Amino acid sequence: MGQITLQGVQKSFGPVHIIKGADLDIADGSFVVFVGPSGCGKTTLLRLIAGLEDVTGGAIMIDGKNVVDVPPAKRGLSMVFQSYALYPHMSVRGNIAFGLKMAGLPKDEINKKVEGAAATLNLTPYLDRKPRELSGGQRQRVAIGRAIVREPKAFLFDEPLSNLDAALRVQMRLEVTRLQKQLATTAIYVTHDQVEAMTMADKIVVLNAGKIEQYGSPLELYERPANLFVAGFIGSPKMNFVTGEEAKQQGAATIGVRPEHLKVERDGQGWQGTVSVAEHLGSDTFLYVDCGPLGMLTARYVGELGLHPGDKVSLTPEPGRIHRFDEGGKSIRA
Repeated sequence: MGQITLQGVQKSFGPVHIIKGADLDIADGSFVVFVGPSGCGKTTLLRLIAGLEDVTGGAIMIDGKNVVDVPPAKRGLSMVFQSYALYPHMSVRGNIAFGLKMAGLPKDEINKKVEGAAATLNLTPYLDRKPRELSGGQRQRVAIGRAIVREPKAFLFDEPLSNLDAALRVQMRLEVTRLQKQLATTAIYVTHDQVEAMTMADKIVVLNAGKIEQYGSPLELYERPANLFVAGFIGSPKMNFVTGEEAKQQGAATIGVRPEHLKVERDGQGWQGTVSVAEHLGSDTFLYVDCGPLGMLTARYVGELGLHPGDKVSLTPEPGRIHRFDEGGKSIRA
């Protein structure tokens, strides 16, 4: 079991409040991603769950038991860090087995667990190699293997892919997601990359300045953001925001439209503008359009679009895809 519940969790360093009362219910076997800008408190919250930081206030429940006074080693959790933290003088086998040896498990049982984890992670051919003989992706898999063999109640991942190049990140993202589903073990994953969050998570926690802004499935956050912050953070490219008379006509202080929900025409009755930059990616064309008093708006066109800087265009938002926000930045539901 790996149900984790946070009840009013707070963390302060002196007068500075880092986590400001977090309430969260993470179901057993789910993949939950903490996402937010740098300094929002996502890694601190993960470290509080792991026991690597002391809680200032509130409770952390693992399978119904409050663990705030339980040391990290006794919480039944395994953590995978941004740095691989492998022992350079040990083989892959030795690195994966290290925690089990420290726990005093019999040699036969250790070997069985290590070989099982290596098979799951496609590391069997590398068991006798040293970390320096492995690629970055292979080293991260060794770090994950070291976590797997402990059979934890939950895995805690702290930006584990940020040291990898772009192509390898995509590959490892798929591998981590597949592995979590295969093991059916609860996972909490910290990242600043909202694309990573959207593609991996069952549920996403959006953090901002130590507060949970919204908790829900990726599509919930994309389609029904709770406020301006979530709306602007989830989605790539980010949502366009328009204020002034255009928003007032919609009964809102601010309206938001995602780039993919703007219809682009050379001659149309929508918002008029001039293309400032056109990014031609083949599969998509991203247009950055100067719409005068409305500001610079981003539009996404699926496929190739023969527009260039200086061209005049019309942008028309899909009526059912306009998000409305009040003066306090909260979403106005239809």
